[in-house]
Amino acid sequence: MGADLYKRLKDYLKQHLQLLLTNRDAANEMLLVFYTKEWVKYTRAGTYIHHVFKYLNRHWVKREIDEGHKHIYDINTLALVSWRDHLFMTVQGEIMDAVLLLIEKQRNGETIEQSLIKSVVDSFVALGLDENDSTKATLEVYKQYFEQPFIDATEAYYKSESETFLSENSVTDYMKKAEKRLDEEDTRVQLYLHESSKKPLISKCETVLIKSHTTVIQDEFQSLLNQDQVDDLKRMYGLLSRVPDTLDKLRTIFETHVKKEGDKAVEKVLEAAKNAEANEDGGEKGEDEEEEKPKPKKKGKPAPGAEVAVDPKIYVEALLEVHQKYNELVQTAFRGESGFVSSLDKACKEFVNRNKVCNVGSSKSPELLAKFCDSLLRRSSKVSDEREVEDVLNSIMTVFKYVEDKDVFQKFYSKMLAKRLVNQTSASDDSEASMISKLKEACGFEYTSKLQRMFTDIGLSKELNNAFKDQMEKTHEKDDVLDFSVYVLNTASWPLQASNSGFNIPEDLVKTYERFQGFYQNKHSGRKLNWHFLLSKGELKANYCKGNKTGYTYQLSTYQMGVLLQYNTALSFTWQELLTSTGLNPETLNSAMSTLCKAKVLTIGGEEPKLGAAKSTYELNVDFKSKKVRINFNIPGKTEAKAETEDTHKTIEEDRKLLIQAAIVRVMKTRKVLKAQILMTEVINQLAARFKPKVSDIKKCIDILLEKEYIERKEDDKDMFSYLA
Repeated sequence: MGADLYKRLKDYLKQHLQLLLTNRDAANEMLLVFYTKEWVKYTRAGTYIHHVFKYLNRHWVKREIDEGHKHIYDINTLALVSWRDHLFMTVQGEIMDAVLLLIEKQRNGETIEQSLIKSVVDSFVALGLDENDSTKATLEVYKQYFEQPFIDATEAYYKSESETFLSENSVTDYMKKAEKRLDEEDTRVQLYLHESSKKPLISKCETVLIKSHTTVIQDEFQSLLNQDQVDDLKRMYGLLSRVPDTLDKLRTIFETHVKKEGDKAVEKVLEAAKNAEANEDGGEKGEDEEEEKPKPKKKGKPAPGAEVAVDPKIYVEALLEVHQKYNELVQTAFRGESGFVSSLDKACKEFVNRNKVCNVGSSKSPELLAKFCDSLLRRSSKVSDEREVEDVLNSIMTVFKYVEDKDVFQKFYSKMLAKRLVNQTSASDDSEASMISKLKEACGFEYTSKLQRMFTDIGLSKELNNAFKDQMEKTHEKDDVLDFSVYVLNTASWPLQASNSGFNIPEDLVKTYERFQGFYQNKHSGRKLNWHFLLSKGELKANYCKGNKTGYTYQLSTYQMGVLLQYNTALSFTWQELLTSTGLNPETLNSAMSTLCKAKVLTIGGEEPKLGAAKSTYELNVDFKSKKVRINFNIPGKTEAKAETEDTHKTIEEDRKLLIQAAIVRVMKTRKVLKAQILMTEVINQLAARFKPKVSDIKKCIDILLEKEYIERKEDDKDMFSYLA
């Protein structure tokens, strides 16, 4: 009874579907209208008869399925299977042709009835039935009869369109087109395709629209960089990032481009510095030197090989400008992708350490960076707002990150910090502390330990000065005490070089000098004070000038004070007399008197009226005049500054030798026996955070340690070293 009823229903459905086929419309879109209309009616009717035959489903159908009879389904599934076998399989080719035609029309910009395609897709999905378990659905029908033809048609369409479009339009226009097409296909999935089609569809589109034209797109990258086309670069990255292994070429081009732009920026700075130097007036006028008629001068570039004085501020700002521009590009156009960040870092490291300004060596950038820090943190800095200073310090740390010779920066920075602290020219203790904190964070505690101890010494010196002042007030009359302060600094922490010149302390200062010596020895009997008169300074009241009743206040170095205080006993001295009375060597005396003579405080006379000449005399100019009441003569000349820079570089070289030797000993002590090449690699890796040692320097240090018998060569293998305990 059940079997007969099931068979009759099955035959009826077959006849019904065959009748539908004979009445179908042949036209493309009309066929879809017919198909979707009949599908809706049929599935609704299938639901009704499923309920009508509920008893049959519960008993006979269930028993047949449980006994393992295939091709027996519940009534609703039977209706779907019948549709698939007797109608769908016959018309699916025509249906797909009609669907693909509609989609092509839509791609061409025409408006279509999207609901038709959506209904067809739903029917294809619904017809995916699991033969083994009728309660489960599969996507086999959809995948085989809809998705595959659709993706094949998509590939053919976009292959033709992309080739034609590229031949007639620019690459930038093509990228806009490709981006638009990818967005359209993504939207298409959401509108009427099954979600499972998204991955294969977009993948195929990426292959046809991007991968097939990768070389053409990549070749446009340099042009877009040159023109700063951020939107197009962003679009290119967005497209190529979809395809594996297409960004490596862009990263290489980007790195080279940034390096060139950095080099160009530095060359501009260097060229401007050369022009400024060529146009600069050769003579320097003193404080109150009368204006002279300008002499004609030859314009030209500095001699080849001569070092050009580059403004640290302009130099560092040029480096920062390039980094800021391309860092912004990486974040905006390349979405901060790690590969482009790495390329930017490599390029910046290259042009920061190796450029036209650094043609002698990579130590020039850290030196200029330290000088820029000094100008920023000094009281004379034009940047006064602490928040602005903090922003600039952060920018400085950006450049510092790329500096290879961090030991050079440390040496120059510590020297300049020492001068700011000793001369009391720091703009802000908070800014100083902030910079040290940043350096500590970047390089560790050891890098900044001496800098922090310098601040400690300044604090202790203030307490010591207060104690000395209190004692002088108790034990001496007010008129018998000079306004005097001293910094007592730890030799190990302060990068201060003692002068190679002697110095006779003037009688006016000896009493105070001896009092402090005694006071300090009473407090710290085991310590020795080494006086740095080269860095000392003071003020003298000048009451000898005829044209000024109130007198002038001269701000002088201690050596200059030593010279001028001699004139309390006479108005004129010979060069030899000044050498003897001051105890200074000729070079130091010449440097001390240079500013005084230029400013006409002293006038040169004698048989050889030339500064430093053996038969020259120096007379106090009682007719000296100045618009200022307080006049600063303690101004270091360019020669002194250059000599100090050279001395600093020599110190750095000496320190490096010791650091390399220490690193070799550390490595050998750990490894005991090691090949020369491996030893060099280990040493370079250990010192990379401070500087990049040269192989030739490492070899020299190995030879020194061989002589000192810290290590020895193996007799059987001269390329092998062993550690001697």
